[in-house]
Parts: sequence; structure tokens; C-alpha cells
Amino acid sequence: MFRYRCCQTSIPKNIFNYDISIWGFSNHSNVLDFNPCSYVFVAETDFYNFSSSDLSQLPFKESALILDWAIGQQTCEEAQKDSTSYMCTKNTNCTNAENGSGYKCNCLDGYQGNPYLEDGCQDIDECADLEMNKCEGKCHNIEGNYTCPCPKGYHGDGKKGGGVGQGCIANPSHLMKILVGVAVGIIGLLFGIGILFVGYKQGKLIRLKEQYFKQNGGLLLQQQLHERDRTTKAVKIFSAEELEKATDNYNESRIVGQGGYGTVYKGSLPNNMVVAIKKSKLVDQSQIEQFINEVIVLSQINNRNVVKLLGCCLETEVPLLVYEFVNNGTLFDHLHNPNKSSKLSWETRLRIASEIAGVLSYLHSTASTPIIHRDVKSANILLDANCTAKVSDFGASRLVPLDQTQLSTMVQGTLGYLDPEYFHTSQLTEKSDVYSFGIVLVELLTGKKALSFDRPEEERSLATYFLSSLKNDKLFQVIEKVIANEGNNEQVKEVANLAKRCLKIKGEERPTMKEVAMELEGLRAMANHPGVSGIDVNPEETICLLEEKTDVYMDSVVSTSTGYMDSMKNHVTPLVSSGR
Repeated sequence: MFRYRCCQTSIPKNIFNYDISIWGFSNHSNVLDFNPCSYVFVAETDFYNFSSSDLSQLPFKESALILDWAIGQQTCEEAQKDSTSYMCTKNTNCTNAENGSGYKCNCLDGYQGNPYLEDGCQDIDECADLEMNKCEGKCHNIEGNYTCPCPKGYHGDGKKGGGVGQGCIANPSHLMKILVGVAVGIIGLLFGIGILFVGYKQGKLIRLKEQYFKQNGGLLLQQQLHERDRTTKAVKIFSAEELEKATDNYNESRIVGQGGYGTVYKGSLPNNMVVAIKKSKLVDQSQIEQFINEVIVLSQINNRNVVKLLGCCLETEVPLLVYEFVNNGTLFDHLHNPNKSSKLSWETRLRIASEIAGVLSYLHSTASTPIIHRDVKSANILLDANCTAKVSDFGASRLVPLDQTQLSTMVQGTLGYLDPEYFHTSQLTEKSDVYSFGIVLVELLTGKKALSFDRPEEERSLATYFLSSLKNDKLFQVIEKVIANEGNNEQVKEVANLAKRCLKIKGEERPTMKEVAMELEGLRAMANHPGVSGIDVNPEETICLLEEKTDVYMDSVVSTSTGYMDSMKNHVTPLVSSGR
């Protein structure tokens, strides 16, 4: 089978003569029946695409042919040297022929006509044709071009395709207005973004504070305060900003005490009141109830020998307590620091013991709802500048319903002070405070710590050692020398016997705190009137129950008033002899 196609070739440039010859194989004998002829033609490039149907009949009668021509054999540069033969007239330009030699003439942009005739290239009026100019407003035709007059606020020569930005330049004053406008816009945008960012941050901070408020028992506290009488509403809930300002953002220079559980800062409120702000290091969600408990308990106590709770803050990661500021340390510090203990006279010690007993008696007998402190110890007794006792740390305290005398609770307290009966039965009574007070009383007598592993084994438990010494008539061998030298032996014996009764194993055999307070106040009265005996002491007069505002200060409360996180031990062993 024969296959027939066409062949195509391009005409090279600079060729002026062409000779086309056509011949066939076998004298066309194989294709005479359908294609007796052969064809050849000159046409524009890509004018024709071959198809098999073209073998029987070509689809066109005429082919498109481009005729390229030029003037003479000279280039533009050569022709321009001979002005008589140069054919390009005014408003034209000369271009060399692309194919072969010679040159051609063309009208310049903006002109039209015959470039070979004199004045053959005439100006084009672009303004007459809207498609030929780019003016947004009025168009002004000029020779070979057009202009767009600059709008108000601009100057320059508008050019073809002109308008603002092409030939027109903003006037300085107008440019300044634009720059100012842009600047104001940018500033406004930045200001708006800043406001949105600050709003977002403030919203986030508010949400975080709300989260902390709920997390720290704020709702529970509000409910408890609402359910209590009006006296509890004196407790203020401070904002985080107020306390940050009061402590210079918790500046280190404001620290007045540090302990394992947190830090106490000295703060100054806007009314110039000096306060102590207790900030715990960590908070356990299981202790939130204990924290709320301390706030509720303290809010119900109205006694000048109790550290006054002013309020709390629940908007921080750990809750904060705000107390009156007491500046003279703790009873523990004064008893166990040789430089301070030597300055505590027997009269001062007896008064401190009487004040502590008066507070506990108030809590047990006079408060609107009886309160068991549950963590009485010398480290929880603060002293002001006059060595007036201030009982603190009510985190472990419990309100006792009026129809109950004891509470079943998880054992909680401090080693050396813990009531052994409470430890074994988990039954908390007012007599548990009596036992703990008895230990404090012995500390006041001996100047020794309630529990110390630095002492010989038989002396480690102060209660056991004291009772043993008292039994063996060696009381004045364990009494602190500063007391023994004052000549108050009879009073010391009376107080020692009172301490012995407080330390009875069975709670029912211990005196009440009201009885203890009466006895101590009676001893003080006899000391003030040595020639008087048999004084009838009125309990209501001997126990200080009056509310009195005092300007007192605290120097180190973190180890004594760490609220709901201090001195908690769930598994303790009372080091008290069962043979007492």
C-alpha cells in the first residue's frame, strides 16, 4: 500500500531566485486513477496543514502569500548620508529590511499615513477616540501625542497613558496631607490592635481570676459568710491588685517571715493600716475546706488576744490571708532563744499563760458557737511589743454544734502537743485543747521544747519528763533558772500542779479551760496582793472577753500562722507515758 504525503520547506532569507521542479516515480502510473496531478505552491508559513482528503481535491483555490520588499540595497545609515535618494519623509523612522538588503520607512507613533510622501504622516487625534487615550478626565491632544492634565493637588506634564502616577506629581502640601493621613491611619490601626490585645489580656486575666476564685473555695466562702451572722461579714475579700500594691508586688524587702509552707509579707493598705499577708507556696485542693474553715472560725472570734483576721484574697493561684501585723515574734522564739528567754520574767510568763487560757476559755464557753482550736502550741502564740499574747493559726479548728460535746474527726495536730486520748479514739473534745495548753504551760515553766530528739531518751518527751520530775520531787531541777531565782516557788508549784492536771491521760479528769483561766487569774491576783488570801475571783471578770482594737505587729508568722497548711500530721505517735 502506498502512502502519500506532502512535503514542505521554508525559503531561506536573502534568497532572491527560486527554481521549483516536480517529478514522480513510475510516471504516476500507480495513482493516475485518483490523483493524476502533483501540486506545488508558495504560501505564508503555517498557511496549510496536510490532510489525506486533499489528495483528491485541494481545499483552496488561492494561497496566502506575503510579499516582503525594501528600497534599494543600502541600510538606513547608508541611505541617510545621501539626502537626495533617501525616501523617508518627515515624522517617519527608517528600519533595515529583515530579509535581504535595503530599508523601509514607517510613520512614527502618534502619526499615520504614507511615509514616502511629503507630509504623508499626519498627527493622530487620540482624544477623539476614547480607546486610544487613558485619561480619566479631560484629554488634551498634542502633536504626535496627548496629555491628561494633572488633577488638583498634583503638578507636572501628564504624558500619554498618563493620569495620576504617570507624569503627575503630588504637590508638597498635598503629599504631606496624604502622608499624615496614612500615618494617622496606621496609628489608629495599631491603637485599635493594642486595645483589642489589652482587652484580650484583661479578659484572660479576669477569667483566670474567676477560675482561681472558684478553685480556692470562693463560692463556698461566700455561702458560709452568707449563712453566718452579721459579724462574719466584717471579713473582707481583697482583690489581687490591692495586695500586690500593698507589698510592692511582693518585694523581697517586704518579707518578714519564711517557712516551709510559705512566706509572710508586711503590707501597707491605702488607709495606712499595716498588715501581714500570708502567701503559701503550694495549695492542695484537699486543704481548701481547711482554709475556708480558718476564715470562718476567725470571723466569729471577737477577742483582743486572738490575731485578728482582716480578710483574704482568692484571685491568686494560692489563697492569701490578711492579718493584723504583730511585730514581736512567737512565744516559741522567746522561750527557746537564750537571749530572749532570759528577759521573760515569771510575772510575764504567768500573764501570757493567763491570756492564752482566757482565749481558749472564750472559744470553748463564750463564743456564739463553741470552737476547739485543735493545734494549741507555743509556735502558734504571737507576742506584740508589750509581750501580749495573740493566739493564731485556726486552720485546724472546729466549730462544735451546741448539742454536741465531742466530734469524730481525722486525727490532726502537732507531735509533742497532741492529746493521747484524741489520738487513740479520734474523738475531739474541748479537753484536747486543755492537754495541749498543759504542754505550753510546761514550756513556760521549763523553757524546754515539747519534743526534742537532741535530748536523752528519757527527756525527749517534755510531758513525760516533767511529770516524772514532779513525781520525784525534782521540779526545780527542770524549772528554768531565771524563774527559780525570782523566789516565786509557791506560785511555780501551783502552776506546775495545774499543768499536771491538764496533762491527765483521761480527758474527763482534766479541768476545763474556764477553770484553768480562773486559777491562773487568781494566782496573778494574789501575786499583785500578797497580803490578801481567799479572794473570790469572778470568772466573768478574770477572762478577758472584751473586743479591743490594738495597734500590734507581727514579725514572723509564717511558722505559726500558715493557716490551713501548717502543722498537719495525720499519723502521729504521742510520746506520753501511760503511767502518768
